Amino acid sequence: MASRASSEAPTHGTSADIPALPKLGRTWYKRGALYWLCRARTTTFLIILMVVVSVFALELYGGFTSEWSPTVRLVWNWATGVASCGALVWGWVQQRREHHKALLDPPTPAQTIQAKRDHNRQAPGRAFANRWMVLLLVPVLPAVAAYTVGWLTAWTTVREYPSEVGARRFLESAHQLSGDHKRLR
Repeated sequence: MASRASSEAPTHGTSADIPALPKLGRTWYKRGALYWLCRARTTTFLIILMVVVSVFALELYGGFTSEWSPTVRLVWNWATGVASCGALVWGWVQQRREHHKALLDPPTPAQTIQAKRDHNRQAPGRAFANRWMVLLLVPVLPAVAAYTVGWLTAWTTVREYPSEVGARRFLESAHQLSGDHKRLR
């Protein structure tokens, strides 16, 4: 999904002009080896997270359904398996739609940094508030985990993040303004 402000778009600037993005720093500008190491680090962390979440969901689900009769458990396991496959695809599709929408109106570097700060401030409270929801979702927890895996997989496999596109556009507009300012003198 290349955008108008894709990584092929030429921008001219010094490293002092290039804004640092969360988790990527200034590596997004040249997209060299360090950039891909940052992306690989994020992907590796998310793969480990997805495995842990999936194993946790399956173990909790198995413990919950272990007391059911074999017939009910068999039917429910098949229904959960089908729902999980659907949820995996749904998570992928939802993330791709969100990504496409974000590419149409990418955030500026300042908006990206503020969104990261807001997320870091709210995440502990959300985790604490939602921990009891897991117990209510146990019968469908594998499907919830599958949705999460689909969403995160789609998020990590994009060519370029919206924050990169927004930063590129920000740099292009800043250079156009500085070029206009120089012409006015």
